[in-house]
Amino acid sequence: MQGPRQEQDCGSDDDLFGEYDSFAEDPSLLAQMDCLEEKCIQEAASTLPLSQSPDPSNKFMTPLNPSKSTVRDKELLNHLKRNALLTEGNPDSWDLSDDLPCSQLLCYEDANPKSVTEQNLNERSSDKANPVYTSIASYINAKDGKTKSLRDSLKNTLAGNAKAHTPHISRTRQIKETIIMEELDVAQKTLEMSSEIDLGPFYGLPSKVAELIEHYRGIKKLYDWQHTCLTLESLRQRKNLIYSLPTSGGKTLVAEIVILQELLCRKRDVLMILPYVAIVQEKVRGLSSFGVDLEFLIEEYAGSKGRFPPIKRRTKKSLYIATIEKGHSLVNSLIETERISDLGLVVVDELHMLSEGSRGAILEMTLAKILYTSESTQIIGMSATLNNVGELQQFLKAEFYTDNFRPVELKEFVKLRDSIYEVDNKSENNFTLSRLLNYKYSSNMLRIDPDHIIALVTEVIPNQSCLVFCPTKRNCENVAEMICKYLNKAYLSHREAEKKALIDDLRNTGNGIMCSVLKRTIPFGIAYHHSGLTSDERKLVEEAYSSGVLCLLTCTSTLAAGVVNLPARRVILRAPYVAKDFLKRAQYKQMIGRAGRAGIDSAGESILILQEKEKEMARELVSKPPENCFSNLMHDCGKGFQSLLLSLIGLKVHIENAYTLHITIDSGTLL
Repeated sequence: MQGPRQEQDCGSDDDLFGEYDSFAEDPSLLAQMDCLEEKCIQEAASTLPLSQSPDPSNKFMTPLNPSKSTVRDKELLNHLKRNALLTEGNPDSWDLSDDLPCSQLLCYEDANPKSVTEQNLNERSSDKANPVYTSIASYINAKDGKTKSLRDSLKNTLAGNAKAHTPHISRTRQIKETIIMEELDVAQKTLEMSSEIDLGPFYGLPSKVAELIEHYRGIKKLYDWQHTCLTLESLRQRKNLIYSLPTSGGKTLVAEIVILQELLCRKRDVLMILPYVAIVQEKVRGLSSFGVDLEFLIEEYAGSKGRFPPIKRRTKKSLYIATIEKGHSLVNSLIETERISDLGLVVVDELHMLSEGSRGAILEMTLAKILYTSESTQIIGMSATLNNVGELQQFLKAEFYTDNFRPVELKEFVKLRDSIYEVDNKSENNFTLSRLLNYKYSSNMLRIDPDHIIALVTEVIPNQSCLVFCPTKRNCENVAEMICKYLNKAYLSHREAEKKALIDDLRNTGNGIMCSVLKRTIPFGIAYHHSGLTSDERKLVEEAYSSGVLCLLTCTSTLAAGVVNLPARRVILRAPYVAKDFLKRAQYKQMIGRAGRAGIDSAGESILILQEKEKEMARELVSKPPENCFSNLMHDCGKGFQSLLLSLIGLKVHIENAYTLHITIDSGTLL
């Protein structure tokens, strides 16, 4: 009868598994080991002299010659080597692809470029400190003839691993926590820098920025008001800001410098909202060179372009240039993915667009969402025509800066019949007779051109530039053809070779097809400019006009909103209408503001062509202050307000009591 079983000493190197043998439970693994042992003895016996034949009672006394191992033996040994690596606890052998997010996984892969390959396995297997390899090596080399069986060696190794200390926190978790701590440290430093950025060589920016502005824009020195605005305490403290100056005063340059500060110094993304597709495309082209030289990305969100949500970048920061509608969609996608705080700055050009019907409602919703969902995002708005600034400040929680600076004097005129009147707000009737037109019209010309447009444009072209604003796209084309029909043939010889090259470029852009109107008007140095042109055609026309190859453009009101590279000595308003709507004060100011660009013209003048029935309305147009910006959330039976509420629900934005909607239909108070 067997005596009582003695308690195992867990502190010894003896068998910790007692009568239970896990290898015996797996017949396939046991069979492989037995097969390997038999073959090792047979091969060893065949390679040794008879005097050194092994003792059959001890079949592990003979050393194994690895060069004679079979393929299956190598497979088993490789399998054991891999198991050895897993028991080694080396973090380089772990796969973190399922634990780290994509952005951090890329960092991890950059820091650990080598993967665990078969070569790594072989290199690690040569490490004599590896306990499993030691067991295998002792089996293979059979030093002093005292080696245990392979089964016993593996069991001893597993016992040693069981006694080894296992850390309570996994290596994967440690890596995650390290990365998070590093990101928090960077964020903290960014916040500390945001309110204490020292002015560097160029308003906190590298001196290279000043060199690029001079190279691409021809600007060597900023205006005094620009310097004052850029050094405002409100900007240094990252407060929201509204600033207003007359057209052509240089507002855009200030916004671009602030954008570069955010991208390069604070390392955060920026959203710039512009009113029209054409303006977005022009701005993308204008800033693309800065993006290449200063290593930031420019992403266009207009028409069919734009990705929602945008790609999250690890190193380079992005400048999103968007229309009002695309900017709203972009903000929604960032809120939905909880990335709205990635936006460090939002710049709104033509802030007065808040009062433009349904488009103004969309802009208002965009700004309201940013204000509520991201306290760290700074908002800057600019416009040449603002009136109720106090309400705008309350809405955006912003500071205000304004100046009356205009680098080139602008003289305003109106034309009634064959008389030119100067706009003079000091006079009783606001109009003072300036001169009479002196141009000989035939009866046929007068029938086709009763507004004397030909007389007005020939006073300045071809040596100086002229813009003729028309109510519709079709009217642009008709006016361009009409002017060419009665121009002197001498206009054809002005920069003739360059005009032919422009026609060839336009034809090549259209794969051999060219607009018949442009084909007839360009030889005279005239073209139209509206949204009917393709992006490539518009770019060619704008470049030709800027270089003086084209001296006159007939255009729609779109050109007036923010285009900075199409100046004119004279601006003519074909009629006081945009489509069928009478001009607003803001639209009028923007159109005439295209005249007299700094550094190009010494003076500028605008002429508004009127009919007798429009005289009184025009008198009010040129003298009254800009219109107030009213909320348009209730426009079209409150569709904007309904859209805002549904959007907030869809984005799971909880308003609670911290945010109150102040909508007053009568007074039009902003959100």
